[in-house]
Amino acid sequence: MLQEILTGTLSITGIAGVLSIVISVAERYLNDYGECKIDINDGAKEMVVDGGTNLLTTLSDQKLFIPSACGGKATCGLCKVQVFEGAGPLLPTEEPYLTQSERDGHYRLACQIKVKSDMKLGIPEELFNIKEYMTKLEEMEDMTYDIKRLRMALPEGETISFKAGQFMQFYTKPYAKVQDVVFRAYSMSSPPQDNKHIELLIRKVPEGLCTTYVHEHLNEGDQVRLSGPYGDFYYRGNCDTMIMVAGGSGLAPMRSLIYDNLYKKIPVNMIFYFGAKSQADLYYMEEFTNLDKENENFKFIPILSQPDDDWTGEKGLVTEVLDRDLSAGTGAEGKEAYLCGSPGFLKAANDVLKKNGFNKDTQIFYDEF
Repeated sequence: MLQEILTGTLSITGIAGVLSIVISVAERYLNDYGECKIDINDGAKEMVVDGGTNLLTTLSDQKLFIPSACGGKATCGLCKVQVFEGAGPLLPTEEPYLTQSERDGHYRLACQIKVKSDMKLGIPEELFNIKEYMTKLEEMEDMTYDIKRLRMALPEGETISFKAGQFMQFYTKPYAKVQDVVFRAYSMSSPPQDNKHIELLIRKVPEGLCTTYVHEHLNEGDQVRLSGPYGDFYYRGNCDTMIMVAGGSGLAPMRSLIYDNLYKKIPVNMIFYFGAKSQADLYYMEEFTNLDKENENFKFIPILSQPDDDWTGEKGLVTEVLDRDLSAGTGAEGKEAYLCGSPGFLKAANDVLKKNGFNKDTQIFYDEF
């Protein structure tokens, strides 16, 4: 009986092994599209690549970096490029992120299109200037129980130029059971004047591939690969008052914006609403409190939704306090709103701002990731 069981088990194992080999060989040949030519902006840039991978990865391998906050999972919609030839039909995963106008303009999600044949693309020229940086992690600090501050030094002689509020893409190295390189978008918390360093604030996400790498496997002294800068989240300069609203690691771009504006002595009032759950979720408190005291044009308002008994500051949801203040004041006149947080947070903040007269196209700014 035992011999029959062992024989059956070995037979099944053998069949599974053969099937695995067959599938592997089939994938190798089915996905072998040979060399493909990619023409960008009518010959402004041309490249010959091996087909078979998605367009986002293919371009990245050629050192042409397209913004992507989700690492190619089709959940952010940032990696839009124009594909005039070679894209194939629109995929269901792309539909939620492309308006009819964008579809008519041949826009597609680079992370969802596989390079199978020659392609003609349209890519904004400013993306040609996106660079890759091989940095060294100089400092790693626990800001809260789930947020770390990373300070990376650029190689000797290198500097970075960016607008306060922009973000970088962070690339992991293979670790544990994650053998593929994973990349995610994180806003810079350091100001542009600190151009030999890049600082990021990274909150640990349960089961997050990139944040697990950062919080459990990254060490001071390690090399960190970054690309950027990306994003359209920066001070527009068309207002008397900046309403800044953030929570958690969304503090990062606000810190960069605040320091940049103060350094440049820009004559704009800044009101920073920072929402958190409890006092354990607050950080940079002393720094922002001191900035509030030292600068007449900056006001810091921390808000706790589940405050401890000894908390004397604002209580409730950050959007509730924002709504109260806007309703009691002059509304949207002379103001611009800058937001950073989760999708749910962004929706709630947008609803409050539009209710109080803010124009979604000209007075509300954020990056969706």
